[in-house]
Amino acid sequence: MSRKRRQYSSEFKAKVALAALKGEQTTSEIAARFEIHPTMVSQWKRELLDNATGVFESKSSGKTAQKTQEEIDTLYREIGKLTVERDFLSRGARSLSRAQRVALVEPQAPDISLRRQCQLLGISRSSMYYQRKALGAYDLELMRLIDAEHLRTPVYGSRRMSAHLNRQGYAVNRKRVQRLMREMGLQAIYPKPCTSRPGVGHRIYPYLLRGRVIDRPNQMWATDITYIPLARGFMYLVAIMDWHSRRVLAWRVSNTLDTDFCIDALEEALARYGKPEIFNTDQGCQFTSQAFTEVLEAHDVRISMDGKGCYQDNILVERLWRSVKYECVYLKAFESGAHLRRDLKCYFAWYNTERPHQGLDDATPDEVYFSQPLTQAA
Repeated sequence: MSRKRRQYSSEFKAKVALAALKGEQTTSEIAARFEIHPTMVSQWKRELLDNATGVFESKSSGKTAQKTQEEIDTLYREIGKLTVERDFLSRGARSLSRAQRVALVEPQAPDISLRRQCQLLGISRSSMYYQRKALGAYDLELMRLIDAEHLRTPVYGSRRMSAHLNRQGYAVNRKRVQRLMREMGLQAIYPKPCTSRPGVGHRIYPYLLRGRVIDRPNQMWATDITYIPLARGFMYLVAIMDWHSRRVLAWRVSNTLDTDFCIDALEEALARYGKPEIFNTDQGCQFTSQAFTEVLEAHDVRISMDGKGCYQDNILVERLWRSVKYECVYLKAFESGAHLRRDLKCYFAWYNTERPHQGLDDATPDEVYFSQPLTQAA
């Protein structure tokens, strides 16, 4: 029997979209809070931004439709049926972990069935009858070794961890290591979601930097997007850098991978520092979109794009991401978007004004950027 598709009211969608626009929580956190799929958060945020102008249009003068008596009677019946469920959910069950939600189930509750409780709490009814076996001594020993090795080499995933245990004389396969690492909540540090997916039908511009000497500020700017891990989920960071001085001209953080936060960073950089001769990006759909390229074309900036899969074409921005993560992100446990923005603001101020760069003869980006008159594209 097929599962009935859930229907969401416009008020509910607006509440989710507004939560996403605040940027204080990751997409995963918002999805868990409202019990929806993370893709819906991005979709509804996009729809709200696209249709925001309709809020200010004149309201129609038509009369509001009145509910029929039959609809009112049906509503009263539903209110009676949902009263118990409302009281049941008033304990904030939706924001709890699975273990906490399981603890809320009352198998002998007289007014609400076990099946309905499980539906409301988002847990499987069959799991209520499962009696979990305690871990054996051998598994506990393996978990102790995995935990010790993970602290020493956090980049090890299940494959390398399996090889490490086998070299230590423990005959264990990868599936067992995966299960134990999942049980312990351990995950290797590795590149997460791909942020450079091409857009269908978007124009790809040629790469203009091959063989070119970049020797002055505002001759060439570059940009890219990376992910920043948080305690629950991750957010996206975009930065715009002057290639010659390595100075970060503007940056933005977003919980969804859309184009708007990239355009905001670009417009801030153009407003504060003029315009470059060339602007280089990868072939991600945010940068190949018409909305983004129109801003550059309106300022008569030549657009350059890396070859597909050629990370070295934008190597200085990739190096910036390494500095940001190892000098700021990985040293702290960010709890929210506000916490992340506050610390990144301090980091980029320090990066621009105080951090010496070996590639700049130990000068700071600010010293190099402001050491020459800022050139403007003709």
